[in-house]
Amino acid sequence: MTSLRQRVGAALLCLAASTTLVSCGGDDDAADGSVTLDYWLWDDRQLPAYQDCAAAFHRANPGITVEFTQTAWTQYWQNLTTELVSGDAPDVWTNQSTYSATYVSGGQVLDLQPYVKRDHVDLSGYQAGLTEPWVKDGKRYGLPKDWDTVALVYNTAMLGEQGMDADRLAKLTWNPSDGGTLEEVIARATLDDEGRNGLDPGFDKDHVEVYGFLPEWADGSQGQNGWGEFAAANGFHYLDRNPWGTHYRYDDPKLVETISWFRHLIDKGYAPRLDQQSKMANSELLAAGKGAMTVAGSYAISSYTGPKLQRQFAFAPMPVGPAGRKSAVNGLSDAVWAGSKHKEEAWKWVKFLASADCQDLVAKRAVVFPALKSATEKALAAHRSKGEDVHVFTDAVAAKDGTFLLPITEHGTEIDPIVQDAVQSAILGQASPEDALKAANDKVNALFR
Repeated sequence: MTSLRQRVGAALLCLAASTTLVSCGGDDDAADGSVTLDYWLWDDRQLPAYQDCAAAFHRANPGITVEFTQTAWTQYWQNLTTELVSGDAPDVWTNQSTYSATYVSGGQVLDLQPYVKRDHVDLSGYQAGLTEPWVKDGKRYGLPKDWDTVALVYNTAMLGEQGMDADRLAKLTWNPSDGGTLEEVIARATLDDEGRNGLDPGFDKDHVEVYGFLPEWADGSQGQNGWGEFAAANGFHYLDRNPWGTHYRYDDPKLVETISWFRHLIDKGYAPRLDQQSKMANSELLAAGKGAMTVAGSYAISSYTGPKLQRQFAFAPMPVGPAGRKSAVNGLSDAVWAGSKHKEEAWKWVKFLASADCQDLVAKRAVVFPALKSATEKALAAHRSKGEDVHVFTDAVAAKDGTFLLPITEHGTEIDPIVQDAVQSAILGQASPEDALKAANDKVNALFR
């Protein structure tokens, strides 16, 4: 039976979605044999796209209705874990690699491989690397939903004043010793309250008005929105193998060098101190003119585009490091609860979500890049039709050796806070990057023994 919280949340979403064709109701089977599936996701920006899919799915399967529950990221995982433990979980939910292993190990995710084999589902059309994270020991725990890469996002006016255009930004270099041409750009974009930039001998790092770079430090064990890309460009590898490795390498000197460089940025006054960092999101700080550049995932494109921003921001590829230009590539899947009373219907919905019929609808909304390569091209075209130049994100997946897989292992939810705390302690100066990361690495690897 559906919990009161689910019914209230679904009812609110139904009110918000009154213009769509998605039906909303309880999950009790109707007298006529029709079935209602509970489907959970966290991104409100993607909700309309998947309501489009649910409407098309219902037309093709009139006996199955999809009921949505959308909850913000942190609460989403708390709620899902609680519901799985209590045996009152959604039939289908949007899954992410950090959390997936915990649910798979607990026997809470349905193995879809028998259904894939029975229905001859073609897996060859997805972007490379998106199917493997959901397979363990020959069992498949999801089908690819979408993908994301990261890039630099910058204030065009601020960097334009330095003579930096898209072509020059596409050729930026970085290294942990002197920061390469990237650090020079960051320094020039940093301004104190007298208008002096970071390279001016009179620059006052204690009275900064505009920071050249805004890092992200609430970034778990992966550093997807910042340090992870730089570390990979410096030759860092998270694991002995990925996915499903059993030995982490957070004590690697390549990562230590990377975190040390970030602390150097703060010491120079080019980036805000962590203990004085605003509670506003980096996208909001950039929009407010408090920063010139940050790292953004393709899932956040809409935060920097749209008529209200009047093309204030643009995207550039990550700089070329000692080991090349690197971006994490991350994909989501849709998981079926092993305890669902409607496994066959849930499988039909997941198969539809992973199909061109749904992913082409998602592409039209131009919010995320769908997992199918054909749908990715349609999403890129939808962005172009709105005057949005976002090709750097798709260029990253097209480049040979340009992407790396975020770590997928057991204990992901336990590893996250260990590493994040260590990185933050190093950035705050409470411990050296070397000591903080070695201690964290020992704790992380102890989980596998």
